[in-house]
Amino acid sequence: MHSHSTQEDPEWSTASADCRLDFHVGSFNVPYIFTLQFNPSNNQLSVSSITNATGPHSWLSLSPDQRTLYATAWTEPISTIAAYRSVDSGDALQLLGSKPVRNKPGYVSCSDTHIYCVGGNTGEVFRVDRNGGIGDLVQELDFAIDEEHEKPDTGASRHSVPHGDFGGLRHGAHGCDLSHDEKALFVADIGRNCTWSFSVNKTEKLVLQDQQKHVAPRADDGPRHVWPHPNGKVLYVVQEHSSIVDVFYIQRDRAGVVKSLNHAHGASLLPEGECAAHYWADEVRLSTESNPRYLFASTRGLESHTNGYVCVFGLNQNGTLTQTVAIDIWETPTSGGIANAIEPAPWSTRVSQACPSKHFIAMTDSEACKVFILSFDGKTICMVNSTVLEVPMRNQVGQKMLAQPATAIWVRPKA
Repeated sequence: MHSHSTQEDPEWSTASADCRLDFHVGSFNVPYIFTLQFNPSNNQLSVSSITNATGPHSWLSLSPDQRTLYATAWTEPISTIAAYRSVDSGDALQLLGSKPVRNKPGYVSCSDTHIYCVGGNTGEVFRVDRNGGIGDLVQELDFAIDEEHEKPDTGASRHSVPHGDFGGLRHGAHGCDLSHDEKALFVADIGRNCTWSFSVNKTEKLVLQDQQKHVAPRADDGPRHVWPHPNGKVLYVVQEHSSIVDVFYIQRDRAGVVKSLNHAHGASLLPEGECAAHYWADEVRLSTESNPRYLFASTRGLESHTNGYVCVFGLNQNGTLTQTVAIDIWETPTSGGIANAIEPAPWSTRVSQACPSKHFIAMTDSEACKVFILSFDGKTICMVNSTVLEVPMRNQVGQKMLAQPATAIWVRPKA
């Protein structure tokens, strides 16, 4: 483990200046989407545009063709998901429209035909319109199917958690992602301590079928997010309560239906001696080469005096961890608030030529109201740059307002 620091690398300053990477960032507290630019050849990081949004956007997802940005929207009195047209890289976005959802949404993902959203006890599937907007609601999901009745949200455990319950997100379905062949959808459910799997059939009236419940390895795990390996045979699950990342082999039948998730191994995201009760894990992602070499994961401190961590593990060719001890664990500058979300930048020829063997990661910190760029060179995680997200408005007493960044999504560089 090592503490945060900024490193300058002379190799970067001599690289090509035409190496700009763009990404969008949503917010927990203000109705704006920020578009940022990062140039790894000189470490420059800046906000290029700010788009008026329908509400605070806790999660963002780009369509496969990169032309549409979908967002969860914490709007009042009814929560929604929204769609924006991505015009040109670095330019402001244009609102295409929004649709209501039953519960506060925690996550949105998409294919070229459908949009998937989950939050708490429920989820939705929408069709993609011709222009990329959000079309008709085609299916509603229920994650309380094995309960006699829905338990009212009045228990002390639901209101005593630090930072609040977020409309059931701390005690329900939180994340959903498609397998790379788009034939399966996986949903992480914190409250039911399980991962759900569905078969995807785009030609049927009910797009998601064969709902299966896969209980987490430990009673106190709390699956938060999932991430599939490109080989289609391995699934990673980050456990919010135990701060462990688990690796599962995906077992399918001859029809391709997911029948079981067989536990391969798990690894702690905390330095030795740290107590998981003081943290809540956030994210798991892979490095973005065609055959990923690394797994990145992050945790947050439950209290402001407890800093979070970002760690990295090596991967074997089959997607399992080379070892369950992290290559490096980097202590974040603050607890991360309710963020510390990480998103690796897309691997491209331009980036690899400018910065050989370096991986870049965007990290959001809602406590500091900052977006960080981290780098990993195969051995060490370093902080490259950071910027505060200022809101283009003032509060009632004329003071500048800051955005609490939620998550980032990179725009894939054009070939």
